[in-house]
Amino acid sequence: MKPYRIPQLAKPYTDYDMIQRHTELPPFSDGRGHLLYIYLGASPGTGFQQSELFTLVTGLVQLGLDTHEGIDRYQDEPGGDIMRTRQLKVLAGDYFSSWFYHLLARHGQVEMVGTLSEAIADYNVMKAKLYSRFNGVLIPAEQYLKHTVQLNMRLFLSFTPMIEESLRESWLKLLAEFSLCETAAQELRRAEAPASALEGYAYWKALESATEEERQWLQEQTLELKDWKKLKLRCKCDSLLTDKLHASLDSIRDSLQDIRDEELAGELRAALDRLLMRMKISRQAAVEG
Repeated sequence: MKPYRIPQLAKPYTDYDMIQRHTELPPFSDGRGHLLYIYLGASPGTGFQQSELFTLVTGLVQLGLDTHEGIDRYQDEPGGDIMRTRQLKVLAGDYFSSWFYHLLARHGQVEMVGTLSEAIADYNVMKAKLYSRFNGVLIPAEQYLKHTVQLNMRLFLSFTPMIEESLRESWLKLLAEFSLCETAAQELRRAEAPASALEGYAYWKALESATEEERQWLQEQTLELKDWKKLKLRCKCDSLLTDKLHASLDSIRDSLQDIRDEELAGELRAALDRLLMRMKISRQAAVEG
């Protein structure tokens, strides 16, 4: 199989000075994308060009959904940088998502437009159900994480019928683990500050054991950074996420040992190494920031 180059192919669609200058984009779904690219390439009936195309458009759609997810739903101040950032995230998310129609149609993949559109609709329904539970209800942190992982798998699951039947079991298991790794890593980054942590894993975990005063601070977004760090440490938010991340990585390594196809196993090990490197770089950037 040819080298994985989806992030490079995505750059012409994602790298715009105005967006980068005024807002921060979520990470590209590189781990899940690499996994999809490998399994599509290992399945009969899907050539190299199709594998690249389907992985690219899925990554762009996921980036669009994740960008919309980053819109601050609780900031009502009009004007200024806050409003500009919000508007850019709306436009950027729509822009990234729109490319999947254009690219698939240009390559005559009309059926795949319908498949991905259905997956997007399912994703939005799942997300709406999760949001509906936020209204005045304490969501168990573990349940929140489980639902978020399922959301992050949804677009990629739509390609399961295209994957060779003998490979589907390992595909589904590894997709779940890669999704958990990327979700846990994202939640760790999200938990760096109380504002970004709102309604994330650390937020819900902290609420479970916070005092009444701390709960009020969290819900009103008035908690100071130093107090947030103390609360996180007391509730073991970061350590619990880190433990889940390491357990998932161990599960991936165990699964790779069971794959008899050496070429496939080698490609999957390369995908795991790439995932680890990206998470390490991202974590270092968060710490330095």
